[in-house]
Amino acid sequence: MPTSTPSQTANPALKLDNQLCFAVYAASLAMTKAYKPLLGALGLTYPQYLVLLVLWEQDDRPVTELGERLFLDSGTLTPLLKRMEAAGWVQRQRSTQDAAGLDLRGEASCIPLQMASRAACSASELARLTAELHSLRQNLLSAPPVFSTPEP
Repeated sequence: MPTSTPSQTANPALKLDNQLCFAVYAASLAMTKAYKPLLGALGLTYPQYLVLLVLWEQDDRPVTELGERLFLDSGTLTPLLKRMEAAGWVQRQRSTQDAAGLDLRGEASCIPLQMASRAACSASELARLTAELHSLRQNLLSAPPVFSTPEP
């Protein structure tokens, strides 16, 4: 690993802790870690939980719509759905029978409140943070591409 010189560390814009991307990344890792025991008790992974949240909002969604809603490509979503189907949580075809995943809705209903408590944030703070992160994502996606990098 290269050693840093005083001139390299003097620029606060280049400090890791000053990077928004790192703060979002680290917060995401902490959020996923906090969800793990709650979801593990239900036998779910975090991505599986997200799929179920979308389906609980509206059942019978096409796979392409699930992918668009979760920002997942088919290469990621298809194996995930196959594992969920094997567990009996989803059915990838129209059916009059409820999948076992619908039963998880009641068991999972306490998770958002537990996470809010763990985050030590009020409902309005969580709503504000969520809105700000959605806005940040949209701004990043709609910004023009950058074709050059600044000189060191």
